[in-house]
Amino acid sequence: MNEVVYHIPALLEECLNGLAIKPDGTYVDVTFGGGGHSRAIVDRLSPLGHLYGMDQDIDAWRNRIDDPRFTFVLSNFAYLKNFMRYYGVDGVDGILADLGVSFHHFDDSERGFSFRFDGQLDMRMNRSGTLDARQVIATYSEEQLSQVLYLYGELKQSRALARAIVRARSQCAIDTTQQLIDVIRPLIRPNQEKKELAQVFQALRIEVNHEIDVLKRLLQSSLDVLRPGGRLVVITYHSLEDRLVKNFIRSGNVEGQIVKDFYGRVQSPLVPVNNKVIVPSEAEVERNPRSRSAKLRIAQKAATIG
Repeated sequence: MNEVVYHIPALLEECLNGLAIKPDGTYVDVTFGGGGHSRAIVDRLSPLGHLYGMDQDIDAWRNRIDDPRFTFVLSNFAYLKNFMRYYGVDGVDGILADLGVSFHHFDDSERGFSFRFDGQLDMRMNRSGTLDARQVIATYSEEQLSQVLYLYGELKQSRALARAIVRARSQCAIDTTQQLIDVIRPLIRPNQEKKELAQVFQALRIEVNHEIDVLKRLLQSSLDVLRPGGRLVVITYHSLEDRLVKNFIRSGNVEGQIVKDFYGRVQSPLVPVNNKVIVPSEAEVERNPRSRSAKLRIAQKAATIG
């Protein structure tokens, strides 16, 4: 499969610079996807360096790199620590996470990720997962649906949307993206249609894939996997992810609780590398419009806390 068709890597050079790649180092790309970031990392490694590429989607496996310096791991990145232990890796020099959804997922109508195409309400990153978007729509209570749409889609009309869905499904099953759109469109502001539909689909996708929970697990496990001086490089695409990553880098815990020593100095195992968030240039956004909302944060694991 052509990598450019599958996904165009966002903030590529910025990510590579952020990782500060050592030719003999060990790295993990926990969101392999089309392999764009991974190929660029492997190109900077010596025969002694190694990259592990993780992805839970079997479609990404087909893009794997045929190189002795690369190992593909078919798994959710929540299990990063487990797999590094499995491969006998006692520490890595860098972890890259590009949390965005790939072109491939949005453009494959059968996967149900996009409101641009009619297809089954699926949205599973891992096709062997038991929960899909159709089940969320069909089985969640009105209150549960409202919470999902409000927390993960940040939709002010979440209660009205949930009520409309519950009312509609009592008459007829909502199995496709178009059926869902037909139900909620009367409650979507015409001048904000694309934005609000995207928010609805985002909320369902996050719920189906437990994205917030697995991100928390990744961040927490990164502290155990990174060597002192190792880099954590994360690209986020919406405020929920970005807030979590920002707080984690600042405090070293997913709750964002700041711990200070006797002298009032922040005690964190991470040191921010870029105090100002990195965003795509106008030229990159023109080449790759989907990178418009990308935000890059970089942190380095401290040798000692303090």
